[in-house]
Amino acid sequence: MTEDSKTPAVPPRPDSIGRLGIGLYKYVILAALCLLSSVFCPLAAAAEGISINKAEVRLGEDGYHLFAGYDINLTFVAQQALSRGIPLYFVSEFSLTRSRWYWLDEEIFRGEQAVKLSYNVLTRQYRISRGALYQNFASIEEALKILARQSSAAIPAELIKKDGSYIAALVKKDGDYIAAARLRLDTTQLPKLLQVNALTGNDWTLNSDWHRWIIHPAGIAAGGGKAE
Repeated sequence: MTEDSKTPAVPPRPDSIGRLGIGLYKYVILAALCLLSSVFCPLAAAAEGISINKAEVRLGEDGYHLFAGYDINLTFVAQQALSRGIPLYFVSEFSLTRSRWYWLDEEIFRGEQAVKLSYNVLTRQYRISRGALYQNFASIEEALKILARQSSAAIPAELIKKDGSYIAALVKKDGDYIAAARLRLDTTQLPKLLQVNALTGNDWTLNSDWHRWIIHPAGIAAGGGKAE
Protein backbone atom coordinates (compact mmCIF):
# COMPACT_ATOMS: atom_id res chain seq x y z
CA MET A 1 0.00 0.00 0.00
CA THR A 2 1.08 3.48 -0.70
CA GLU A 3 0.42 6.33 1.62
CA ASP A 4 -1.75 9.13 0.38
CA SER A 5 0.36 12.09 -0.50
CA LYS A 6 -0.46 15.22 1.40
CA THR A 7 0.04 18.66 -0.06
CA PRO A 8 1.84 20.84 2.44
CA ALA A 9 -0.07 23.94 3.52
CA VAL A 10 1.02 27.04 1.70
CA PRO A 11 1.68 29.91 4.12
CA PRO A 12 -0.50 32.93 3.42
CA ARG A 13 1.07 35.81 1.56
CA PRO A 14 1.66 38.96 3.58
CA ASP A 15 -0.76 40.95 1.43
CA SER A 16 -3.51 38.40 2.08
CA ILE A 17 -3.58 39.02 5.82
CA GLY A 18 -5.83 41.99 5.25
CA ARG A 19 -5.55 45.73 5.09
CA LEU A 20 -7.73 46.02 8.15
CA GLY A 21 -5.12 44.32 10.29
CA ILE A 22 -2.49 46.80 9.17
CA GLY A 23 -4.73 49.71 10.06
CA LEU A 24 -5.54 48.24 13.48
CA TYR A 25 -1.85 47.66 14.13
CA LYS A 26 -1.23 51.40 14.00
CA TYR A 27 -3.89 52.10 16.60
CA VAL A 28 -2.78 49.23 18.83
CA ILE A 29 0.71 50.74 18.90
CA LEU A 30 -0.78 54.10 19.87
CA ALA A 31 -2.84 52.46 22.60
CA ALA A 32 0.34 50.86 23.95
CA LEU A 33 2.05 54.26 23.90
CA CYS A 34 -0.82 55.63 25.96
CA LEU A 35 -0.09 53.08 28.68
CA LEU A 36 3.67 53.52 28.55
CA SER A 37 3.50 57.31 28.71
CA SER A 38 1.45 57.22 31.91
CA VAL A 39 3.83 54.71 33.51
CA PHE A 40 7.24 56.03 32.49
CA CYS A 41 6.61 59.75 31.95
CA PRO A 42 4.79 61.04 35.06
CA LEU A 43 6.90 64.20 35.26
CA ALA A 44 6.33 65.13 31.61
CA ALA A 45 2.58 64.67 32.02
CA ALA A 46 2.49 67.40 34.67
CA ALA A 47 3.42 70.05 32.10
CA GLU A 48 1.03 68.79 29.42
CA GLY A 49 -2.34 70.32 28.66
CA ILE A 50 -3.94 73.63 27.71
CA SER A 51 -4.07 76.75 29.88
CA ILE A 52 -5.20 80.27 29.10
CA ASN A 53 -2.69 83.12 29.39
CA LYS A 54 -4.64 86.07 27.97
CA ALA A 55 -8.26 87.10 27.59
CA GLU A 56 -9.74 90.35 26.34
CA VAL A 57 -12.54 91.96 24.37
CA ARG A 58 -12.04 94.39 21.50
CA LEU A 59 -14.44 96.79 19.85
CA GLY A 60 -14.41 96.97 16.07
CA GLU A 61 -16.61 98.32 13.31
CA ASP A 62 -18.78 95.20 13.30
CA GLY A 63 -19.10 94.87 17.08
CA TYR A 64 -17.24 93.26 19.94
CA HIS A 65 -14.81 90.35 19.55
CA LEU A 66 -13.68 88.09 22.39
CA PHE A 67 -10.02 87.04 22.20
CA ALA A 68 -8.13 84.36 24.10
CA GLY A 69 -4.52 83.20 24.09
CA TYR A 70 -3.47 79.75 25.28
CA ASP A 71 -0.40 77.77 26.26
CA ILE A 72 -0.70 74.43 24.46
CA ASN A 73 1.48 71.45 25.37
CA LEU A 74 0.38 68.30 23.59
CA THR A 75 0.62 65.03 25.49
CA PHE A 76 3.16 62.47 24.35
CA VAL A 77 0.44 60.24 22.95
CA ALA A 78 -1.23 63.11 21.07
CA GLN A 79 2.12 64.03 19.51
CA GLN A 80 2.70 60.42 18.45
CA ALA A 81 -0.76 60.16 16.91
CA LEU A 82 -0.26 63.42 15.04
CA SER A 83 3.13 62.34 13.70
CA ARG A 84 1.49 59.19 12.31
CA GLY A 85 -1.07 61.15 10.31
CA ILE A 86 -4.00 61.13 12.74
CA PRO A 87 -5.57 64.63 12.79
CA LEU A 88 -6.51 66.36 16.03
CA TYR A 89 -9.67 68.45 16.21
CA PHE A 90 -9.90 71.31 18.69
CA VAL A 91 -13.00 73.31 19.61
CA SER A 92 -12.71 76.98 20.54
CA GLU A 93 -15.69 78.21 22.58
CA PHE A 94 -16.80 81.68 23.70
CA SER A 95 -19.80 83.00 25.58
CA LEU A 96 -21.01 86.37 26.85
CA THR A 97 -23.52 86.75 29.67
CA ARG A 98 -25.32 89.86 30.87
CA SER A 99 -25.53 90.25 34.65
CA ARG A 100 -29.04 91.01 35.95
CA TRP A 101 -29.68 91.84 39.60
CA TYR A 102 -33.43 91.25 39.31
CA TRP A 103 -33.32 87.86 37.58
CA LEU A 104 -31.02 85.10 36.40
CA ASP A 105 -28.08 86.14 34.25
CA GLU A 106 -28.84 86.19 30.51
CA GLU A 107 -26.54 84.51 28.01
CA ILE A 108 -26.58 86.76 24.96
CA PHE A 109 -23.89 85.09 22.91
CA ARG A 110 -22.38 81.63 22.51
CA GLY A 111 -20.19 80.56 19.65
CA GLU A 112 -17.70 77.84 18.82
CA GLN A 113 -15.30 77.03 16.03
CA ALA A 114 -13.67 73.74 15.08
CA VAL A 115 -9.95 73.84 14.26
CA LYS A 116 -8.14 70.89 12.70
CA LEU A 117 -4.45 70.24 13.36
CA SER A 118 -2.89 67.68 11.01
CA TYR A 119 0.48 66.48 9.76
CA ASN A 120 1.38 65.35 6.25
CA VAL A 121 3.94 62.57 6.50
CA LEU A 122 5.00 62.97 2.86
CA THR A 123 5.56 66.74 2.84
CA ARG A 124 6.50 66.87 6.55
CA GLN A 125 4.29 69.89 7.04
CA TYR A 126 1.74 70.70 9.71
CA ARG A 127 -1.59 72.26 8.79
CA ILE A 128 -4.17 74.34 10.64
CA SER A 129 -7.61 74.17 8.99
CA ARG A 130 -10.76 76.16 9.71
CA GLY A 131 -13.42 74.98 7.34
CA ALA A 132 -12.14 75.45 3.80
CA LEU A 133 -9.34 77.77 4.95
CA TYR A 134 -5.97 76.32 5.88
CA GLN A 135 -2.35 77.29 6.49
CA ASN A 136 0.77 75.10 6.37
CA PHE A 137 3.71 75.22 8.78
CA ALA A 138 7.19 73.74 8.81
CA SER A 139 7.15 72.92 12.53
CA ILE A 140 4.68 71.97 15.24
CA GLU A 141 5.74 75.01 17.28
CA GLU A 142 4.64 77.37 14.50
CA ALA A 143 1.33 75.58 14.10
CA LEU A 144 0.61 75.67 17.84
CA LYS A 145 1.29 79.42 17.95
CA ILE A 146 -1.59 79.95 15.52
CA LEU A 147 -3.83 77.44 17.27
CA ALA A 148 -3.15 79.23 20.56
CA ARG A 149 -4.76 82.46 19.32
CA GLN A 150 -8.54 82.26 19.13
CA SER A 151 -11.26 84.87 18.60
CA SER A 152 -15.04 84.83 18.53
CA ALA A 153 -17.40 85.97 15.82
CA ALA A 154 -18.59 89.57 16.01
CA ILE A 155 -21.07 90.36 18.77
CA PRO A 156 -23.30 93.27 17.66
CA ALA A 157 -23.04 96.45 19.70
CA GLU A 158 -25.21 99.55 19.67
CA LEU A 159 -25.61 101.42 16.40
CA ILE A 160 -24.14 98.70 14.19
CA LYS A 161 -25.22 99.47 10.65
CA LYS A 162 -25.65 96.72 8.07
CA ASP A 163 -27.21 96.90 4.59
CA GLY A 164 -28.50 100.40 5.23
CA SER A 165 -30.26 99.62 8.51
CA TYR A 166 -29.30 99.18 12.13
CA ILE A 167 -29.31 95.68 13.56
CA ALA A 168 -30.32 94.85 17.11
CA ALA A 169 -27.66 95.47 19.72
CA LEU A 170 -26.63 92.55 21.89
CA VAL A 171 -24.09 94.49 23.93
CA LYS A 172 -25.08 97.82 25.45
CA LYS A 173 -22.92 100.40 27.17
CA ASP A 174 -24.64 100.15 30.52
CA GLY A 175 -24.16 97.19 32.82
CA ASP A 176 -21.50 94.54 33.27
CA TYR A 177 -20.95 91.37 31.29
CA ILE A 178 -19.25 88.08 32.04
CA ALA A 179 -17.14 86.73 29.17
CA ALA A 180 -15.91 83.15 29.03
CA ALA A 181 -13.50 81.23 26.79
CA ARG A 182 -12.34 77.64 26.49
CA LEU A 183 -10.22 75.51 24.13
CA ARG A 184 -10.46 71.72 24.16
CA LEU A 185 -9.58 68.66 22.14
CA ASP A 186 -12.64 67.01 20.60
CA THR A 187 -12.04 63.35 21.46
CA THR A 188 -15.18 62.29 19.56
CA GLN A 189 -13.24 62.96 16.34
CA LEU A 190 -10.54 60.43 17.22
CA PRO A 191 -10.52 56.93 15.67
CA LYS A 192 -12.83 54.58 17.58
CA LEU A 193 -10.05 52.60 19.22
CA LEU A 194 -8.44 55.76 20.58
CA GLN A 195 -11.80 57.07 21.81
CA VAL A 196 -11.97 54.10 24.18
CA ASN A 197 -8.56 55.00 25.58
CA ALA A 198 -9.64 58.64 25.94
CA LEU A 199 -12.46 57.55 28.24
CA THR A 200 -10.20 55.63 30.61
CA GLY A 201 -6.99 57.70 30.77
CA ASN A 202 -5.56 61.21 30.80
CA ASP A 203 -3.48 60.88 27.65
CA TRP A 204 -6.12 62.74 25.63
CA THR A 205 -7.11 65.25 28.31
CA LEU A 206 -6.46 68.54 26.56
CA ASN A 207 -8.94 71.06 27.94
CA SER A 208 -8.28 74.55 29.27
CA ASP A 209 -11.58 74.59 31.24
CA TRP A 210 -13.68 77.73 31.19
CA HIS A 211 -11.95 81.01 31.96
CA ARG A 212 -14.28 83.87 32.91
CA TRP A 213 -13.70 87.60 33.26
CA ILE A 214 -15.80 90.73 33.70
CA ILE A 215 -16.02 93.39 31.02
CA HIS A 216 -17.47 96.91 31.18
CA PRO A 217 -18.55 98.01 27.67
CA ALA A 218 -18.74 101.66 28.69
CA GLY A 219 -15.00 101.71 29.34
CA ILE A 220 -13.91 99.83 26.22
CA ALA A 221 -12.50 101.95 23.41
CA ALA A 222 -11.80 100.64 19.94
CA GLY A 223 -8.82 98.37 20.26
CA GLY A 224 -9.15 96.46 23.46
CA GLY A 225 -10.50 95.55 26.85
CA LYS A 226 -8.35 93.19 28.88
CA ALA A 227 -9.50 90.63 31.39
CA GLU A 228 -10.28 91.58 34.95
